Amino acid sequence: MCLIIFAWRPAHARPLVVAANRDEFYARPTQALAPWADAPGVHAGRDLEAGGTWLGIGPGGRFAAVTNIRGGAAGPGRRSRGELCATYLAGKQSLDEFARQVCARAADYAGFNLLLSDGRQLYYLNSYSATPEALGEGIYGLSNAALNTPWPKLRKARKACTPRLDDNPAGLFDVLADSTPASDAELPDTGVGLATERLLSSVFIASATYGTRVSTVLVAHADGRREVIERSFGPGGGHLGEVRFTVQE
Repeated sequence: MCLIIFAWRPAHARPLVVAANRDEFYARPTQALAPWADAPGVHAGRDLEAGGTWLGIGPGGRFAAVTNIRGGAAGPGRRSRGELCATYLAGKQSLDEFARQVCARAADYAGFNLLLSDGRQLYYLNSYSATPEALGEGIYGLSNAALNTPWPKLRKARKACTPRLDDNPAGLFDVLADSTPASDAELPDTGVGLATERLLSSVFIASATYGTRVSTVLVAHADGRREVIERSFGPGGGHLGEVRFTVQE
């Protein structure tokens, strides 16, 4: 997952609204959003290479999402970052307990950002600081750096999503579909080279081998109902289909 815009408003009729794009190589095998037969109550996509997920919901109001951290000299981790989301969604540990355990073993994974919620609180955890942060009410953006790092795609998507938070999810999908790259003057330097920085600078990424594989909108309602919609894409950004579920706690 490479871009997540989310609103956390605990007293609102829609306490949590998420609009997210997962960017990945098209060749990596993936299962679309679905109920997990081996984890009752979990609805998520699945990385069929390592078995985890990038974003999903689980019983008891659980929500989890992860992004990698781009740049730096750290090599691949011993464990897949997607297992963090999968373990939390399927587990029974409290939010606090799980977050503490993740901090204790953060070095087992390559750099990551992790969002975790139990429906009452929303935590953000950056693996380099390894300190969980309980987020207050607000509208946030997360990409492949720390929370709210003002990369052009993040600033643009958060601004565009803000007036659409209480509308039909179609408006959020319109934001997630924006393939306009940032200008060279706005690009961050994360060590991947100018051509790659340009490719990665748009909200929606499309190329022959790497791009936005899924766009997801999640709307949690105060009555316990949660709507999650996923659109899948292939090489060049071709639309492959849509899946949606409504789950009532």
